[in-house]
Formats: sequence, C-alpha cells, structure tokens
Amino acid sequence: MTKEEKLAFAGELTYNLTSNILPYWLSKMTAPEGGYYGRRDGNDMLHADEPRGAILNARILWTLSAAARFTGDPQYAEAAARQMRYVADTFIDREYGGVFWAVNPDGTPSADKKQFYAIAFTIYGLAEYVRLCGDKEALELAVELFRCIEKHSRDNVRGGYFEASARDWSPLADVRLSDKDENASKTMNTHLHILEGYANLLRVWPTEECREATASLLRLFNDVIVDSQTHNLGLFFDDDFRRLDAEISYGHDIEASWLMFEAAEVIGDAALLAKTADVTRHVALAALRGRCYDGSMVYERHANGHFDNEKHWWVQAENVVGQIYLARFHSATKEASDKALADALQSWRYIDSMIVDHENGEWYWSRMPDGSINRRDDKAGFWKCPYHNSRMCIEAASQLREMAEE
Repeated sequence: MTKEEKLAFAGELTYNLTSNILPYWLSKMTAPEGGYYGRRDGNDMLHADEPRGAILNARILWTLSAAARFTGDPQYAEAAARQMRYVADTFIDREYGGVFWAVNPDGTPSADKKQFYAIAFTIYGLAEYVRLCGDKEALELAVELFRCIEKHSRDNVRGGYFEASARDWSPLADVRLSDKDENASKTMNTHLHILEGYANLLRVWPTEECREATASLLRLFNDVIVDSQTHNLGLFFDDDFRRLDAEISYGHDIEASWLMFEAAEVIGDAALLAKTADVTRHVALAALRGRCYDGSMVYERHANGHFDNEKHWWVQAENVVGQIYLARFHSATKEASDKALADALQSWRYIDSMIVDHENGEWYWSRMPDGSINRRDDKAGFWKCPYHNSRMCIEAASQLREMAEE
C-alpha cells in the first residue's frame, strides 16, 4: 500500500469519526441536565427515562477525550470536560468507593453493585481526560479507583482479579457482567479491560505501583489466559484459573491482540514486549480464522463447533485495528504487511457499506446472518456506545499516518 493510499484510508476513518459517529452523540444523545441519555433503540427512538450505565458513560468520557486529542477540535474538549464532571459527580460512590453500576436520569443509583469491569473503564476514561488536559481531580479519582481494584478485586494468592462485589465490597452470589455470561469468578473480558485501563493510567501516572500491576496482568494473559495450543483466549475461569468454557470469541481475540501489544509498549520492559509480540502475533492470526471472504468477522464459535454468524459492530471495528497492527508490528516482509493492510481496508469497506448508518448517524448493532439490519438491539445504550468504533477510527488512522511516514 502506497503512502497516498494509507493517508486516504486514514482520511476515510477520520471522516467517519467526525461526520458520522460523534455528531450523533453530541446532537442526539446529550442530555440537557448532564451526561448522556440511557438508550435509543434499534429504530433510533429515544428512551429518555432509561437508566444510565457506568460503562456507557466512562466510554463516552474516553471517546470525547481521545477525539479532542486526535483532532484538536475544541468542541470535543468542551464535551469531555462536561462529561468528566458528570462522571465524577454522579457515578463515583463517595461512601464506599468505586463506581455505581447504573444511575437513574436524576442521578440516583439504580444499581449499586461494584463490577470491576466498569471501574476499569472509568479509570480508562479518566486517564484519557488527564492525557487531554492534565486535570488533577481526574488523576486523583483514577488512582483512587485503581487502588479500589487492587484492594478488593486482586487475588494475591492465585493471581488475577475477581469479577464483582456488592456496594460495600462484600461477596455477591451472581457476579455476571451480563445475562449472556457464565457466573464465573474470573473472566477474560474483565481482565482485558482492567489491563486496558491500567495501561492508560500508567501513561499519566508512571509509578512502580501501577507498572507492577499492569505487567503482572499482561504476564497472566501471555502465560494463562491465552491458550498456548490454539492461541485463542479462554473466556471463563474458576478461582484457580481452570477454564470453564470451550467457546472462541473472534472479536475478543482480535481486540486482545492489539491491546496486549499496546500495554507492553506502555510498560516499557523489553523482554516483556518481545514475549508479548510473539504471543499477540499468534493470537491475531488465530482470530482471523473467524474472518469471512467479504472482510467481515463472525461473532464466535460455540463449544459444539457451530458458528454465530451475526456481524456485530464492535467485532468489525476491532478486526480493522487488529489487522493494521498485524501489518505494522507482526509482518516480516513488505508483501505480508501490504496484504494485512489490504485486508484491513476490505474490512473497513464492509463496515462502511453494511454497518454504518449513513442516513441517521452512528452504526447499527449488527447485520444478521441473513444480511438484514439488526433493529432488535439498541442503536445506543447500556452496551452500545461510541467506544469501539471511535477507537477504531482514531487508532487505525493514527497507525496508518505513522506508517505513511516510515
């Protein structure tokens, strides 16, 4: 791929970010009293009374902060400042620490459990806001949340992190992140996003305390969570990291392949980076077994060997970033790199034609196996937010621009 083609690819992604995704959230989802509405359904109808999730709001904080850093546009910085204030004033539990799982539109808690996944995303968003403007309060809150996870979730005997607690940090019988998950005490997904949050915090709080926790977690991925035989990630584990599932999540595999590598770069340990580079190359290639002839990626393969062929928005977004990382960091020859870039471009073409809603803004949740648009699931909501797609646009465009100058 030529320099001009890489820059053109980056330009398309930037345009989608600034002309399709972000305008939707700023114009259709911003609540006048602060924060963002809890839901628009698959037909783009607003449900203003829906609860507002910590994950949605933390991811929005990250998105606006990252977009402001990436574009330099002051409207995103202003929106990020407003969102930081809303997260700090509404979601932080000032009595017990951590963040509420969800709040009502009036700001009162509607679910007060402590899901460490949500706390990790709040760290991720706050750290990105610190990267944007150096805000002292945001950094202090992020560090406080980091220490909550380390105190209440980290298993110092068997390694890793537990899933969830009650508001006062007492045990919960049901620790599932969603009703689609197994009720497992340790999961890949929570570990991945704690890693993501810690790595971003390490950028702005480069202490030995944070570095040790981030590096320990990355080693756990390299040595335990990634299956050394198949190079896929295990999803659900017991206290002793015995695997409880036999599924393959292609989207999580391709996402982890670049998030793990990014974390290793931030940590800055040469030996750990070399090990992680080898592991993540194999993870990315294993994930691409779920890539289809048209550039899309299937959701997962079930334990019985059957494929879930629904094409989820977030899986398609992570597929593009993972293939660009494969091109830049894991290809031994120019031909291999160009092939990976061409595949990434084809995957973007699938997104642009099948997932992006060019008429109303944002992306659809998915395309169903028969090719129809999925309107059963939300256009924006508890789990559907401008994180995977905005991050794909920002990260992929940034990597392409740097590759164009190499």
